[in-house]
Amino acid sequence: MPRLVLIGPPGCGKSTVGAASAKKLSIEFIDTDTQIEASYGHKISDIFVDKGEEFFRELEFAVLAQSLEINNCVLSLGGGAPIAPRAQKLLKSCTSPIFFLDVSLAVAAPRVGFNRDRPLLLSNPRAQWQSLAETRRPIYESLATFVIKVDSMSVEEVVNEIVAKL
Repeated sequence: MPRLVLIGPPGCGKSTVGAASAKKLSIEFIDTDTQIEASYGHKISDIFVDKGEEFFRELEFAVLAQSLEINNCVLSLGGGAPIAPRAQKLLKSCTSPIFFLDVSLAVAAPRVGFNRDRPLLLSNPRAQWQSLAETRRPIYESLATFVIKVDSMSVEEVVNEIVAKL
């Protein structure tokens, strides 16, 4: 099992905080989005366009299941990875602490950039992000062992809070 799992909406810092946390803990960092791209050989945005969201979610679930078997790592999930009921069930059976990195639209917007590499944010990206965040928030909160409001925190501060809670 991973040492910890990071969840949250796009732009909350899962990849950055995950890599920094792994470095501080001297363990491996795994980002499910990166794993999907490496295993399938295409960018996530291309998978969405060429194969559709349902196909992508199947790949994502397979990578999630595989990643939860890896010991002593920091695992960062794509924003939609924990949303499907079967993914929630898998995460709830996991004994690793799950950290929900909570972020506001104002802070997430410049981080995300609302570019074409975020397939669910293509049309009216700010409204789409807000809608996704509101829909997903109850799921993130139900899965989280800890919630960290990252808006006014540096990466180092978030990492230190995570490590302190371990």
